[in-house]
Amino acid sequence: MDENQPKEINTWKKIAARIIPYNSKLRVFIKMGLQLFHYPNQIIYYMRPQKIMRLFFYLRHDGIKGVSRILDERLLMGADLKLKVHIQPDIKGKAISDYAVLKFPQFEEPVVSIIIPVYNQFSFTYSCLRAVLNNSGAMPYEIIVADDCSTDLTVQIKSVVKNVIVTKTPHNSLFLRNCNYAAQYSRGKYLLFLNNDTQVQAGWLAPLVDILERNPSVGITGSRLVYPDGRLQEAGGIVWKDGSAWNYGNGNNPALPEYNYVKEVDYISGASLMIRKNIWEELGGFDVRFSPAYCEDSDLAFSVRRAGYSVVYQPLSVVVHFEGISNGTDLKEGTKSYQVINQKKFYEKWKNQLQKEQLSNGENVFSARDRSQAKKKILIIDHRVPWYDKDAGARNVFMYTKIFLDLGFRVTFMPDNYFPHQPYTSVLEQMGIEVLYGNYYFKYWDEWLKDNAKYFDYIYLNRPHIAIKYIDILKEYTKGKIIYFGHDLHYLRELREYEINGDKTQLESSQKWKKIEFDLINKADVVYVVGSYEFEVLKEQFPKKIIRNIPIFTYDPLTETRPLSLIGRKDLLFVGGFGHPPNIDAVSWFASSVFPKVLEKKPDIIWYIVGSDPPEKIQALQNDHIIFTGFVSDDELKELYRNCRLVVVPLRFGAGVKGKVVESIYYQCPTLTTPIGAEGLSLEEKAFAVSEPDNSFADKIIELYDDDEKLMELMRQCKTFINNNFTKERALEVVLKDIIS
Repeated sequence: MDENQPKEINTWKKIAARIIPYNSKLRVFIKMGLQLFHYPNQIIYYMRPQKIMRLFFYLRHDGIKGVSRILDERLLMGADLKLKVHIQPDIKGKAISDYAVLKFPQFEEPVVSIIIPVYNQFSFTYSCLRAVLNNSGAMPYEIIVADDCSTDLTVQIKSVVKNVIVTKTPHNSLFLRNCNYAAQYSRGKYLLFLNNDTQVQAGWLAPLVDILERNPSVGITGSRLVYPDGRLQEAGGIVWKDGSAWNYGNGNNPALPEYNYVKEVDYISGASLMIRKNIWEELGGFDVRFSPAYCEDSDLAFSVRRAGYSVVYQPLSVVVHFEGISNGTDLKEGTKSYQVINQKKFYEKWKNQLQKEQLSNGENVFSARDRSQAKKKILIIDHRVPWYDKDAGARNVFMYTKIFLDLGFRVTFMPDNYFPHQPYTSVLEQMGIEVLYGNYYFKYWDEWLKDNAKYFDYIYLNRPHIAIKYIDILKEYTKGKIIYFGHDLHYLRELREYEINGDKTQLESSQKWKKIEFDLINKADVVYVVGSYEFEVLKEQFPKKIIRNIPIFTYDPLTETRPLSLIGRKDLLFVGGFGHPPNIDAVSWFASSVFPKVLEKKPDIIWYIVGSDPPEKIQALQNDHIIFTGFVSDDELKELYRNCRLVVVPLRFGAGVKGKVVESIYYQCPTLTTPIGAEGLSLEEKAFAVSEPDNSFADKIIELYDDDEKLMELMRQCKTFINNNFTKERALEVVLKDIIS
């Protein structure tokens, strides 16, 4: 999708809306036609009786408007969000010689044992193995083909598939017992049960292992299952109070954001299920009461949870599943008939747990889909997903998002541009955060809030220009506590800019922002600020309002991990993004009024400027002594901090706490700033130097640069400053005053 839609498109939309009004019957029928035109292979799927009945259900309950929205969801989301899958055609060979040799890598210590239960259907098994070979990357694994007394070409499998283990049951044991039997021969730390009627997609294996490696509390994880025609089969499963189950998202577009985040689920389908081997052995494998098949995966998930572990869905692992190949689709005959029989057994075994923990059938799917019915929920709204490595505001949002996760919250992130910037969106999703993006949310954000705001216990609104769009609808449709965080007082920043340059448009803008910000503060339940200065300003203006001073950044406490030293340190450093006017002014002023005086005394000194998107007038400053690095990674920035002798933050106007000052102190780098740069920060620790933005600033740089003792003293105080003011524990002290986890 495009982040910004061209004006011409919006004009044509308005014209089309006049000719074919929104939510009219004509528009709905056109949408239905477009849906079938774009996805002709879904005609049969949507002509099924249950789908037609569902259409009439929505017509009765939601009217033509409801049906219109559902079709928009299909069309809008399908147009801009797509999951590409690659399916290789099966080889329908009559002889084993018709199949090319597959040679698997051998590992002395496989991390994963991939167990593929088979009974005949060699062509599917071969395609499954070929996909595993081509798409599993460098992860050490072994293949166990669990042959349940096949009579087709499977008996000759070793002649064309090399370096795999083939187990054979003494007699035809059927699916469940075959899996239990084969697992005895595994060497991996993790067992992965994979149906032979699947084709795994590129990069499918490592994300499953990653979930278990970084989360010791997770016992089972599994893949996003997709039908061959591209529809979603399942994004984790829901089990209801009566023991029945849903394949969550079945039939939908698998690329939709609600299917794209790591989440806890009731169960993982046995078509692609990974479990820790030690847990498997403790539980004794699949419960044989569910033999030959069905409900064994749900039962295993419930058993794993009872043992104290969670069951987690991993969307980065994508597997195409040719459902029905193994056992058919008729519930009245064959192995498939056990789906009904075993559901009754499952209910009898787990009825106490089901009644206590699960929801009634179809109730509160919003919570059931990720087992969050017992969790507090928070909706975070900001201008975009946090670019945490590019600006201080985004880093702040990212850090507090992690705090909410650590408190056990179910977190949903609504970026106002509804665009999935990468890698940032994927990072959030892998943390377990649902991010709302795509054309559907761009168009229907207000309808979504009307339907779903009621589920949230807390709303965390960022920045005045974003918060003003949402606060009224949230006040109407949620009972949750609304927390507003402006990042800084925009009106104050613009007022100070006016005082510097005398531009009356800045004064008018300041007055406009003051009205907006004060309106937001009045409407919010709790107001967050950073820094003691703005806290005092707002407490004076709003004496009865709950206002909290939160740390702009939250770090792990600093310890004496490496000795402090000035050896090898030289030159000056400035860090700041150029989308922020105070940074442009600071660099311009420093380059013209300060740095030339420094060069007179220090002709070899270099000033490094780190920051993305500098305007042309700033880029034009570059010379042998002024070096622009542009955007740098966190590791590169860390090295720049460790090698520079003095960080300069020459701000002449601004508002709020300056993240660049706190960050340089965190890296224990000597820092010089202005009173504006120091505003709101504790001066008690004497962790940084302050000088007015005038002729004395250059003198202060020269004085500090040659004073080893003073520089070392500043560095020594950094630890105390950070540990007193900018740790996670300090942030929690504030957050927990208004939030109950």
